[in-house]
Amino acid sequence: MAVTETAPGEAMAEHTEVEEPSATRSAHEGILRRQSARESAARTYARALPIVPVRARGLTIEGADGRRYLDCLSGAGTLALGHNHPVVLEAIRKVLDSGAPLHVLDLATPVKDAFITELFRTLPPGLADHARVQFCGPAGTDAVEAAFKLVRAATGRNGMLAFAGAYHGMTSGALEASGDAFDVRVARLPYPQDYRCPFGVGGPHGAELAARWTESVLDDPKSGVPMPAGMILEPVQGEGGVLPAPDGWMRRMRRITADRSIPLIADEVQTGVGRTGAFWAVEHSGITPDVMVLSKAIGGSLPLAVVVYREELDVWEPGAHAGTFRGNQLAMAAGTATMAYVRENGLTERAATLGARMLEQLRGLSREFSVIGDVRGRGLMIGVEIVEEGAGGGERSGMAEPGGANGPDESGRAGGSRGSDEDCGAAGLLDSVGLSSTDDAGPVVMPGSIASPRPASPELAVAVQRECLRRGLIVELGGRHASVVRLLPPLTITDEQATAVLDRLADAVAAVARGHGRGVG
Repeated sequence: MAVTETAPGEAMAEHTEVEEPSATRSAHEGILRRQSARESAARTYARALPIVPVRARGLTIEGADGRRYLDCLSGAGTLALGHNHPVVLEAIRKVLDSGAPLHVLDLATPVKDAFITELFRTLPPGLADHARVQFCGPAGTDAVEAAFKLVRAATGRNGMLAFAGAYHGMTSGALEASGDAFDVRVARLPYPQDYRCPFGVGGPHGAELAARWTESVLDDPKSGVPMPAGMILEPVQGEGGVLPAPDGWMRRMRRITADRSIPLIADEVQTGVGRTGAFWAVEHSGITPDVMVLSKAIGGSLPLAVVVYREELDVWEPGAHAGTFRGNQLAMAAGTATMAYVRENGLTERAATLGARMLEQLRGLSREFSVIGDVRGRGLMIGVEIVEEGAGGGERSGMAEPGGANGPDESGRAGGSRGSDEDCGAAGLLDSVGLSSTDDAGPVVMPGSIASPRPASPELAVAVQRECLRRGLIVELGGRHASVVRLLPPLTITDEQATAVLDRLADAVAAVARGHGRGVG
């Protein structure tokens, strides 16, 4: 049974619409006003969440205005144990009180040794037994850059494979592999999903088509994609909209890359340390990647990022990847305490059980409110996609419909590539897995076809986020059109707190549905 730490009264913390004392309100508003005047236009969370945190414990944040909030953002997944967990604070104080140096570059220290020992104890066995670790700059994006440099040096190749919808960081190389890249030097592949399947079929059929497409890109000498240095993927796309990769597809990607000597990089920055119901999300599928990129929760709330990889890839020269702040002693101590606590208290199993329960309840909510298009996730990484009502919603059959799933193309020709020499593309892939797009009688509905999803609604998603905040619930937005309400609660969340979170979210959705004339499903 997992042990959780809860501040007094935290589980019952309620957000009430009360008038704060004028002095408190003035100080709160003054801080927000000065932030707006002095900080850059690139700030993000501060725009959607106009609060001023002054105290926090576990799931709860208290603002400068005296209001209390349930935090389901958790530092974008960084706070595996929530805010200021006692074991994390104790680990930090122990280092501070010991007189140990706080800055040591990449020198060996007892604190670092303990961190690496605990980290290797948690890694997939196939990797832990033959692994090397490289400490990077304090952000996950630097670890992604390091992983790219590593596989390029090891293979002598340059290109990378990544997936539509990916997010790997904000530095140049990481952005190139992310879904919103402007200057693309990375080959994009389809990432399987059900609700908005790029092939219009979803499920195992959609995942099979995505895998066949990947094989075709790699094996076709005229694909325009040379043999790459590596493939990077997220076991669950977070910023892409909380899309869990099917386990079978993950195993297929491992087989495809292994057969072609392409290093497989698993980006576990947000999914790691128990978040998805396994210590590392790759464990759901049983695969062992060649490289793992880790950050966020491994620092126990403090900045830390590492790359772990098979020793055969360790071809770097000294200084090939360095950084002044790669020896963060406080983060290593906090990370060691966090990983050990998660492992020893069964918080991965807790995340799996509670997450499944929350998903089930949210799917019930989606049947009540038609503005919820889809509910998905794994463990305590949950997404609720908010959609428009009254558009789409009909049954579709992918490319089997007259004119294709998307109807006429821009030239006015129905069907785009149907009936052309390009049938070896998506339609050919459909045929190759027994999902013929036509028969002698004309178009047919394919097995596994899915209902046409309604358009995403970023406006309604923002409204839901705003209503959640009014009710004392902090949530993040993500997804292709910023239309997915994301829940990333700490792994220490109690059943009572989970109920409070879902109640407030349901109330917020109901308010938005009423306010915009959206009815009950």
